[in-house]
Amino acid sequence: MATSRRVSRVAELIKREVSQMLLHGIKDDRVGSGMVSVTDVDVSGDLQHAKIYVSIYGTQEAQAQTMAGLKSATRYVRSELGARMSLRRTPEVVFVEDPSIERGSKVLSLLDKLQQARPLEDQAKSTDEENEFSEGDEEAIETWK
Repeated sequence: MATSRRVSRVAELIKREVSQMLLHGIKDDRVGSGMVSVTDVDVSGDLQHAKIYVSIYGTQEAQAQTMAGLKSATRYVRSELGARMSLRRTPEVVFVEDPSIERGSKVLSLLDKLQQARPLEDQAKSTDEENEFSEGDEEAIETWK
């Protein structure tokens, strides 16, 4: 078993190399149909398996095509990793779609909608509060009389 420090260093190296391959190495047109970024890499403790998490921005069809292209390029990616990295054995590579960025953008859009709705509610409350203060002032004036 490799140390956790070595595992994290290998994972970071794989992430960097696969990102470079996505930009310049993989010639499959399906991979270019959606904007792809490598979000994370999980490497097993024995450095034999690597899960590469990718985020794909685009339509559902583009995402499906991109994942199909990445799965077909798995052998190429593994052979390139073996050539670029100095490891005794090159890890088996599996691409996994990571929906976290898409989920984050949905949360941000919901927060924006809430922020836009909030000023309307604040205006309604402020007019209600102004009315309450004026009624309260009238009651206070009547009690002092």
